[in-house]
Amino acid sequence: MIKFKENRTVSAIATNILLAAISLFFNGFGVYLTIQANIGAGPWDVLNLGVAKTFGILYGTASVAISYAILGVDIVLREPIGIAMFIDAFVVGKAVDFFNRINIVPECDSLVKGVVVMVIGLVIMAYTQYTYMSASLGCGPRDTLLVALAKRAGKIPIGAVSIALLSLATFVGWLLGGPVGIGTLICAFATGPIMQMAFSTVKFDATHVHHQHLAESVKVFVARKAA
Repeated sequence: MIKFKENRTVSAIATNILLAAISLFFNGFGVYLTIQANIGAGPWDVLNLGVAKTFGILYGTASVAISYAILGVDIVLREPIGIAMFIDAFVVGKAVDFFNRINIVPECDSLVKGVVVMVIGLVIMAYTQYTYMSASLGCGPRDTLLVALAKRAGKIPIGAVSIALLSLATFVGWLLGGPVGIGTLICAFATGPIMQMAFSTVKFDATHVHHQHLAESVKVFVARKAA
């Protein structure tokens, strides 16, 4: 597993901010591939695309708006917030817009091509999730929301909470015209195993990462300024 600098200095935090931003940009390429697979988008992307279609806006604009809305809910629920969460909320969606603009991969025109492209996208997303999380500056707004809801769900397993959350996002997105198909099921059920496979190949245990909260990052900057 790659060892990254701990966030104890301004330079270390700056380095890891750059790492997170680059990771999330390429994560956006993975998301872009799952959409270009053209066999139904992942649950959250069904919602993003549905909102984009309904309001006549870019995918990235819809994604950023939804991400920051979820981030707001995370803050209200008093969940730990890190710098990278703000980067996540912006970069991924706008990266998808960028790849759409340059049209690097055309929409797939067959189920077989679609499944292959979707799986490649999910693998890219898994490995970039590893490098992003290794920056130790916070998880994504959606993951944080899932944890927050699971904490408040009593004895309901987090897996069941996740299914309910993804189902809600899919349903609302479908009502708004988002693309639902076999790819939606692939994303819903294959993302976890593919991510686990990717993490295993680099010997990465996400549970051992201590994410620096925003307040802790601010203290490092303030201490540097005071010095």
